[in-house]
Amino acid sequence: MLTDFVKSIPPEKEAMKAELKTEREKLANASMKIKGAKLPVMVIFEGWGAAGKGSVIASVIKNIDPRFFEVATTHAEPTVEEKRKPFLYRYFIEIPEAGQFKFFDTCWMREVTDGILDGTLSEQDYARRVQSINITERQLTDNGYLVMKFFFNISKKEQSKRLNALLADKNTKWRVNKDDIWENAHYKESQKVYDKYLSDTNRSTAPWYIIDAKDKEWAELQVLRFLNQGIDTALKNHSLAVPILQNAFPLKQMPLLKDIPLDKSLTDEEYKAELKLLQARLHDLHYKLYRKKIPVIIAYEGWDAAGKGGNIKRITGALDPRGYVVHPIASPEPHEKARHYLWRFWKRLPKTGHVAIFDRTWYGRVMVERLEGFCSENDWQRAYNEMNEFEKELYDWGAVIIKFWVQIDNQTQLQRFTDRQNTPEKQWKITDEDWRNREKWDLYEGAVNDMIQKTSTAFAPWHILESVDKKYARIKALRIVISELEKACKER
Repeated sequence: MLTDFVKSIPPEKEAMKAELKTEREKLANASMKIKGAKLPVMVIFEGWGAAGKGSVIASVIKNIDPRFFEVATTHAEPTVEEKRKPFLYRYFIEIPEAGQFKFFDTCWMREVTDGILDGTLSEQDYARRVQSINITERQLTDNGYLVMKFFFNISKKEQSKRLNALLADKNTKWRVNKDDIWENAHYKESQKVYDKYLSDTNRSTAPWYIIDAKDKEWAELQVLRFLNQGIDTALKNHSLAVPILQNAFPLKQMPLLKDIPLDKSLTDEEYKAELKLLQARLHDLHYKLYRKKIPVIIAYEGWDAAGKGGNIKRITGALDPRGYVVHPIASPEPHEKARHYLWRFWKRLPKTGHVAIFDRTWYGRVMVERLEGFCSENDWQRAYNEMNEFEKELYDWGAVIIKFWVQIDNQTQLQRFTDRQNTPEKQWKITDEDWRNREKWDLYEGAVNDMIQKTSTAFAPWHILESVDKKYARIKALRIVISELEKACKER
């Protein structure tokens, strides 16, 4: 894309001023429409060092109400803490809310291309990261985001001239770093890597726009033209349904809920003996996980009153409290609802060597949100594949993903609800909503069956915990967790 880039001819000076004024006014008006339509806009600026990204960002944002935008500057080298999270973590948590702009002064491109140029990223890792970026950008646009990507292009000679000018002034020489100087000295090598990345991540839903950045006003005008066109198109397409993609991952055959026998049980003596033994094994495993820096994600879904809380308690009882977090997931807060539905789960991911336990998960998208009408049919139909992609991203990062569905029958739930309602110290556990949800048991069972059948992948399968006897379910969960963690420790 860079090697065959053909510069367009800029307008004459007076025409440039007139068109800049027109495009700036368009953006000012469009920003209010963005707010009204609740359209989130990501504007990503990449390019050569000293190409003028910062100054153009500064000019563009003057046309937008400062309440409706943020600017994020991402360093190419992640911090020590960020390196203990998935590659995309530090970028995904920065996505804008609905109706807001977020301008990125470099985003995920720089970390990838720098890795190739300095030899720290293998071809295999490069391909995996490019795939992750393409999937993420597609998911964002599928979920209503406008993603605009600009690469600021200048020649080697022009870059050298600008770097020398910056270095000659004591007030600006700090803006030039060793990477800029290296890049200019290895211009052709860098251009080849950038060109490949741009080609590999150029998609119709989030295309690259190459900006001729030799002149600042001309660069700004090009950005404004493309940005206004992108906003106009996005506003027209905002309510359109998105194609449902086929699942691309191997699935594990799973039984329907009605076919799962629930007569399994343990005696009190068996339970106590097993619990003590298994918790001791899990306790020792936790330190191995930390030493080997293996992240663990344990996800719980299940019927109300099925015993998720008690199950979680028996697992955490064996863990070092400094190395795990339990996330009770309720209805999304307004700032969470205003972003991609997976955002609040990206923010809660563990770092390497730590355990994150989710009491309810991202699967709410295809259960409660589906059945209560909190998202469109197109939204929840897409979500099966999106969640498989999310979990594959975590698996490729190195996470152990363990998903539990805690199963009871309708009659058992009724007995437990009644017990909670009639026991003062348990009444806080039962709500009117719980009783209302019981009336939709059959609908929920159908949604759960769909979920389990479509998202029990080879890398993140579902495990059914038969929980009419809570003791049995707790022991089964501990055994599964131990088995998966021992396997991970052995492999690494």
